[in-house]
Amino acid sequence: MVDAGGLMSYGANTGELSRRAAIYVDKILKGTKPADLPVERPTKFELVINLKTAKQIGLTIPPNVLVRADRVIK
Repeated sequence: MVDAGGLMSYGANTGELSRRAAIYVDKILKGTKPADLPVERPTKFELVINLKTAKQIGLTIPPNVLVRADRVIK
């Protein structure tokens, strides 16, 4: 959403979620029953900030928040 113009987002890393899903699919295709697989929670999260959007709405993002961001869109 941030790439499409949203201000900021904090959530699970979608790349990591996709990798974990691929591992589950591999196990299922090799014969593991889905009910036998553990439920996992995301372990990697990312903060993405869109400075272009912030500027358009007149918002200044503090430097200490920008430093913590995993990705900043300029």
